[in-house]
Amino acid sequence: MTNNIIITWFFWHFYEAPIFLLGVWKNFIGFSVELFSTPLLLKTFFSPWRKYNWSYPRGLDVGKILETFTSNLFSRLLGALVRTGLIIGGVLFQVFILVAGLAVLVGWICLPAICLAGLLFFLRII
Repeated sequence: MTNNIIITWFFWHFYEAPIFLLGVWKNFIGFSVELFSTPLLLKTFFSPWRKYNWSYPRGLDVGKILETFTSNLFSRLLGALVRTGLIIGGVLFQVFILVAGLAVLVGWICLPAICLAGLLFFLRII
């Protein structure tokens, strides 16, 4: 059975293409999660930065123990600070992808009306 080209176009434009765009949108969201490694950053939030970790000395040298504790604490705080920046950057990138994807999807669905309005506006001016 052959379909009318207009019906085929409507089916493609309003059904098949939006499903494809949703798949592309899903891939971009998955890419951004992998790019920023957000789940891993949350799991290792208070881990030392770049695994810099000093071992405690043997014996009861309070000065060396405090120095090691302070060094390890600063390494963990630096790791948390850097991971916070990466998590915030990842969340902002996710928000950008969500807004851009929504704009593309709505723009695609409204594209025939926009083209028709532009054509009518152009013909009215001439």
